[in-house]
Amino acid sequence: MDMKCKIVILCGGQGTRLREETEYIPKPLVKIGSKPILWHIMKIYARYGFKDFILCLGYKGEKIKEYFFNYRILYNDFTIELGNQKIEIHNLQEDVDWKVTLIDTGENILKGARLKRIEKYINSDVFMVTYADGVANININELLEFHNSHGKIATLTGVKPPSRFGIISAEGNKVNNFIEKPQTAKGLINGGFLYLIKKYLII
Repeated sequence: MDMKCKIVILCGGQGTRLREETEYIPKPLVKIGSKPILWHIMKIYARYGFKDFILCLGYKGEKIKEYFFNYRILYNDFTIELGNQKIEIHNLQEDVDWKVTLIDTGENILKGARLKRIEKYINSDVFMVTYADGVANININELLEFHNSHGKIATLTGVKPPSRFGIISAEGNKVNNFIEKPQTAKGLINGGFLYLIKKYLII
């Protein structure tokens, strides 16, 4: 397994369905607990040894740049010498050994065009892609093993979406069962974790 495989994360969308949050910050920085969605997604890949990321920025991309530029001081105590900007970190609590390339790919372009604009930063034959708003319980190693087993140019994950509503099973005026927002029985939607071969990135 090639740990040099780049992880491309699409971070350019406007997040209109979370407008109360995304009016001020991009959707990838909306927090789950104390950390942004984007951090949780990157942590999934890092758990399996993949730590080289390319972020395709768009809407409010400067906020994501600021987040990573200031990462160590956001999560740790520090002393700063204002004259020379020397910073000493105290009792390091939060640190990661990730390499993060942040590229402005434009606000109003399609996902394929974003990939084309970061192509020159992909120096491996294969790369993985995901969206910056989809946290999942996924085994990255199993995904790669499956991709390598079928000989195709790409692999994408599919998930069964949960119903928006609960289902009532009733006979006459008697309720037999109530299932709170079950998975739909048929059909899959894009789960967001993709594995691609670079040479086919032609738009």
